[in-house]
Amino acid sequence: MIVYSWADEENFWPAGTAGEGADGTDPFAPASGLEPFLAAQRLLHELGARVPQLLLADGSRQRYAADVAVVEDVAGGTLEALFATDPGAAQKTLADLARTLGRMHGHHAPRYGRVDLLERGDVALGSSCEQLVLDRALGDLGEAAGRDSRIAAARGRLDERLCTLRELVAPRTEHGLIHGELGPDHVLVTPEGEAVLIDIEGLMHFDVEWEHVFLRLRFQERYEALARPGLDPRRLDLYALALLP
Repeated sequence: MIVYSWADEENFWPAGTAGEGADGTDPFAPASGLEPFLAAQRLLHELGARVPQLLLADGSRQRYAADVAVVEDVAGGTLEALFATDPGAAQKTLADLARTLGRMHGHHAPRYGRVDLLERGDVALGSSCEQLVLDRALGDLGEAAGRDSRIAAARGRLDERLCTLRELVAPRTEHGLIHGELGPDHVLVTPEGEAVLIDIEGLMHFDVEWEHVFLRLRFQERYEALARPGLDPRRLDLYALALLP
């Protein structure tokens, strides 16, 4: 068994970031807590996406001084480790992950936002996914320019390029379900080779193109197994520049 404990003293997000958007309004704010964990667990289970089985959840603070959840221990290690030790077996798990992502990305909602936020009937920050990404990218660029003179010298051109790409994106009224930070280290493997998603508190409805750009960065040459047709190339262009390492 694995025990999750959401104790304040164990929250290692830098000061000034852990509280921002903690209510889930900002889809990009650090996501942590029993409520988002349970909301994500329920929805993924309903969709047939493999997650560690929930054995106990307690937010009463009576048995323990923090919210806790006890889940199944998936003992097969991470997909990242399996790529190194058994590439053949990893391909089977990668194919299973692709099927899971297909179910998730095909599950649409009319609004974007973290799953627990939408369950409560609340509204996420911003006016659209693409505008939220643009605003975040411009802010990140401004901060980076203050740290590196080379970025500062190119900032004007990068700002202009980001805004141009944003203008090319057409409005959208449906948003798929994405993990939000999915790399091979966030996928556990069962003895049967199933892909099991972990670190799911940030699960949200958003543009699936955002997830695919992130997958491309994290899975690199193995991304092709996760690729899917029908993605918006203009959103991909904007999000790729916004996520540029």
